Amino acid sequence: MRTKMKHYIFTLLSILVILSSWAQNASVTGRITDASNNDPIGFSNIIVVGTAIGTTSDLDGKFTITGLEPGYVQLQASFIGYKSKLSEDIFLSNNNTPFIEIILEPTAQELAEVVIKADPFEKKLEAPISMQRIGTKEIESNPGSNRDISRVIQSFPGVGSTPAFRNDVIIRGGGPSENRFFLDDVEIPVLNHFSTQGASGGPVGIINADFIQSVDFYSGTFPSNKYNALSGVLDFKLKEGSREKTNIQAAVGASEAAFTLDGPMGDKTSYIFSLRRSYLQFLFSAIGLPFLPTFNDYQLKVKTNFDVKNQLTIISLGSLDNLVLNEGIKDPDASQEYILSQIPVNNQWSYTIGSVYKHFFDKGFHSFVLSRNMLNNEFYKYPDNDESQDRSFDYLSREIENKLRYELTFRNNGIKYSFGVSSEFAKYSNATSQKLYLNDSLFSIDYNSSFNLYKYGLFGQASKSFLDNRLQFTFGLRMDGNNYNEQMADPLKQTSPRFSVSYAVTANTRLNTGIGRYFQLPAYTTLGYRDNYNVLVNSESAKYIGANHFNLGVEHRFSRSIILSLEGFYKDYFQYPIDINTGSSLANQGAEYSSVAGAAPVIFSGTGQATGFELLNRINLNSFTWLASYTFVRSLFTDFNDKLVPSSWDSKHLLSITATKELKSNWRIGMKWRFVGGLPYTPFDLETSSYVAVFNAIGQPYPDFNRLNEARFNSFHQLDLRIDKNFFFNKWALMLYLDIQNAYNFKNQGQDFIIREKNPDGTYKTTDSGTKYVLNSVPNESGTLLPTVGLMIKF
Repeated sequence: MRTKMKHYIFTLLSILVILSSWAQNASVTGRITDASNNDPIGFSNIIVVGTAIGTTSDLDGKFTITGLEPGYVQLQASFIGYKSKLSEDIFLSNNNTPFIEIILEPTAQELAEVVIKADPFEKKLEAPISMQRIGTKEIESNPGSNRDISRVIQSFPGVGSTPAFRNDVIIRGGGPSENRFFLDDVEIPVLNHFSTQGASGGPVGIINADFIQSVDFYSGTFPSNKYNALSGVLDFKLKEGSREKTNIQAAVGASEAAFTLDGPMGDKTSYIFSLRRSYLQFLFSAIGLPFLPTFNDYQLKVKTNFDVKNQLTIISLGSLDNLVLNEGIKDPDASQEYILSQIPVNNQWSYTIGSVYKHFFDKGFHSFVLSRNMLNNEFYKYPDNDESQDRSFDYLSREIENKLRYELTFRNNGIKYSFGVSSEFAKYSNATSQKLYLNDSLFSIDYNSSFNLYKYGLFGQASKSFLDNRLQFTFGLRMDGNNYNEQMADPLKQTSPRFSVSYAVTANTRLNTGIGRYFQLPAYTTLGYRDNYNVLVNSESAKYIGANHFNLGVEHRFSRSIILSLEGFYKDYFQYPIDINTGSSLANQGAEYSSVAGAAPVIFSGTGQATGFELLNRINLNSFTWLASYTFVRSLFTDFNDKLVPSSWDSKHLLSITATKELKSNWRIGMKWRFVGGLPYTPFDLETSSYVAVFNAIGQPYPDFNRLNEARFNSFHQLDLRIDKNFFFNKWALMLYLDIQNAYNFKNQGQDFIIREKNPDGTYKTTDSGTKYVLNSVPNESGTLLPTVGLMIKF
């Protein structure tokens, strides 16, 4: 039977290979425009990189290239008086003609001079340092990432990760709450399903990779129009729908099934829309995991070009997540019992909808960004999951934000200017009931909180190149405020200047530096925390959290496709909130499943520092890519006693090597190896935790905050492998992949599970007249070889 099955599979693959070899007629259309005013650039040259195939644009800047082989391609556009530009990666198939817009930047050099060569590692003039561009091909083919951008960026320098298979975005020793995310200029507050409120993490990304054209990843030196971040910014550029016909894609991946549509809506409008639903709950139930997550999401982009000078883009995405306990497990083992005892039920939903209107004029354009987003988050937990008892934890929170931003971008005398204002109206509500044990006493908190918040900001930036582009300079200034209290109402107290300089020492070597001050609003969970007397505990003392960035680097281009860079960084934090109850900086929070970060009484006197250096080597050839990065980082934050303590992200060493190779007949192979130094953790206070009333309060042991992050885990490392095979036919395409995570089955040792010992009759064993449990430590080992097969069909 097994032999016959192998024969059938081999026969089927052979037929697919033969049929697909007859269908090699892909095409691409697009438009070449001026970055200053969106005017079409006629008679520009467009070539397919790595080939002799090309064309020129017509008077309207439009072009079409046909007769191409399916797969990923890049286009290079050039015209006298403009910097040549490489497009993002474009995926071609015989049945779909994608549309790509290539925007050329004018150069101050004379028209008679030669065209400036295109740069595959080009950075924005506003961010010559601490910025990387990630293409859709890197996202799709990154081994072990399952097309999830939060995991893809773990290949890049400065980005930490945890062995808990979460998507926490940890950049240069900063916490997962210190980052912001934009989709085509619309801010999205939630990047992951089952998101940790007040932070960025979660187990699965919410953004469908089918939408992503490219990502600008900033690990410092943010432009002034990117706000409310201390460590990183992810700026997504989304694909446009086809201008030719409706296309359908169905996909089955490691955790979900997806359905995507794109196409035209009349002559001036295109759209792309997707739905995804997970099937993790069935897999987790089958293998006996103690929790069953289900997630759903949608995503939409509609773009209308009314004419050359006016365009409107509408963006929307949303999620619906439910996590329930798998109480049907018979005779759970120690680890299952521990997880069942401490993890709460979680119901969460969110959405963002926004519009971006742009009006172009001779030297620039106006941008109006209007958006609304909402997060609804519910947790609850019964002691020992016994619903006949009162809940030990009951939490329901809602965040609503309405945002309006105006930006003016123009060029004058070779200087690029950007000015803007922003305003935001937010509503927050929270109903919390929880039992806690702190300061040698057991107590309950029970409050309902709500407030409205008005925020405002003003920003500007100027950038210019000198000495025939050898010297580049940019300066930005931003001020922010809100009406929460008098301290934060004054925008002068949140003045954040930043500037960067890049100088070409030789034709292939550049020195880069960047300095800036950045501010971030504390989490709503912190601002909305009340005591049992219904007092907003943090209302008088709340301040913006600040960080000063100092970056210095050098980069050398061995060729057009090979770059090596070294960059040092130092982040000086101030006004960081410290939890009064535990004495720990809130910088340590945000990476726990089903948790809320920042919900505590705090003082804003904390400081911190994250310092280190990064080494990066990137190779981008037509058939081979290589990305190797090493980061040394130290991350320390003060506790209540003003003592610098290693943070929960103080991994010290980060090493990542990622490589992919294109083979003949549309095969591709790839590998990624990661090494993460051991992270600090706080040991449990087993004596206190053994008391029945204490343990029952939250169903798990209590950390000993007198020994904050005193212990450290062993280092973590993992090898991921991936094989892709694409089949292209006249009217459809089939993409298959095999992804193997943790190929050599590395076992990670986490903090021991602490469980209560049971009597033969199933009751918990106690001592001291029934006041104390008998606790046992059980090794916490995680990590398994995880193969995944995925497929995508395009019609």
